[in-house]
Amino acid sequence: MEFNDIYDENRNFTGRVHQRGLPWKHGEYGLIVCVWVYDGAGHLLLTRRAKEKSFAGTWENSGGAAKAGENSRQAVARELYEETGIRVPEEEFEYIGTDRDEHAYYDFYCVQRSTPLSEIVLLPGETDDVQWADFSKVHRLIREGKICQVIADQFLRQEELLRVRQNIQE
Repeated sequence: MEFNDIYDENRNFTGRVHQRGLPWKHGEYGLIVCVWVYDGAGHLLLTRRAKEKSFAGTWENSGGAAKAGENSRQAVARELYEETGIRVPEEEFEYIGTDRDEHAYYDFYCVQRSTPLSEIVLLPGETDDVQWADFSKVHRLIREGKICQVIADQFLRQEELLRVRQNIQE
């Protein structure tokens, strides 16, 4: 059983927790973290969602829900490690923004790593494949509907910033 901290509409911690899988109440928000791993040579690391997950078989960046007691950087470091085996100290993640929807705050990060695919350790039940994709391939995967729409929208909003990190011109 997993629990998440509950925040209010101003992102103040309420001191209460939410049991994962149960509906959120009006005015309650959880925390989701996402990270774009880039290699400095024009590629982003994508993982494919396992068949047991929602949006099964679609590509995404690493991320997930912060557990109760975790701050945003702790959660992003844990999620990246769990989903890929890539260990990154919390302070190395570059914060790039926050969004909010009906029941969650989304914190976005990026980090540079050029980990060979042979060293990636996928988490059974979470991810079942991994690839380094250049920006044109990411756009192709979006057009083909092979990237989860939420992640596709996120990429398109953050693409310019990610290109700057990679020193890529359009």
